[in-house]
Amino acid sequence: MKLVTFIGQDALAQPGVIQNGRVVGLARLGFPSTTAVMVAGDGAKGQIQSFVNANEPSSPMLETVKLLAPVPRPPKIICIGLNYRDHAIESNMAIPEVPTVFCKFASSVIATGENVVLPKNSTKPDYEAEFAVVIGKGGRYIAAENWEEHVYGYLNLNDVSARDYQLATSQWVIGKTFDTFCPMGPYILTKDEVADPHNLEIKITINGEVLQHSNTKHLIFNIPTLIAHLSSVMTLEVGDIISTGTPAGVGLGRTPPRWLVAGDEMVVEVEGLGELRNQCVAEG
Repeated sequence: MKLVTFIGQDALAQPGVIQNGRVVGLARLGFPSTTAVMVAGDGAKGQIQSFVNANEPSSPMLETVKLLAPVPRPPKIICIGLNYRDHAIESNMAIPEVPTVFCKFASSVIATGENVVLPKNSTKPDYEAEFAVVIGKGGRYIAAENWEEHVYGYLNLNDVSARDYQLATSQWVIGKTFDTFCPMGPYILTKDEVADPHNLEIKITINGEVLQHSNTKHLIFNIPTLIAHLSSVMTLEVGDIISTGTPAGVGLGRTPPRWLVAGDEMVVEVEGLGELRNQCVAEG
């Protein structure tokens, strides 16, 4: 199931499911948000699928609606740094022995098709293609072997970063959470449609040029490890996003560095998760 948040002709945001090029809204089924769909859990998937099948023919075409981020205001956006060995090496940083954790704030979230605004007070904006996990069942002290029951699905994420702000101190958050610096989407693909999340191609193209290309099998800390580690510190909540890190090829690691500029079109693609497409514009 491809779960989205969208705005149709009634100008109201609601959750929906993409099927055969159409978007079936779920508000009439009693779901006000994608978070509510996830709270209903796996037990509601059969009811939702029956509703989608019955209403698909009369539902709007995908290109006629506006997609929002699948979770427009995630409770937490938890990011993992240096989680691909080649990226740690290109960043001139040590291979981590424990997960490197930082966050992005919900105010940075945008959807596919929306513009990334390059801030006028940063000269080193960068891109990072990432594979993200969406929590569907909360918990604390989750055992690694139970990780899958806490995952609802997966999505593309672009961890846009202002490197001059990020690296000015040992704390990365300030450079990671400028407005518009967290594009995600276009949809959440439910976990039942992903055979192995640890064997997915991941890439980013900018203006048609492939600048990052790897596979999630190269993650240093896999999803079970991350869920166990993070939940030993904080309660994971429904709708939380865990972005698992980026592979080599970022602008910072290139010679000369390749910073984002106005007009760049970024497309993040994790295998099976569609295209997260965003254009860069200069801040006015």
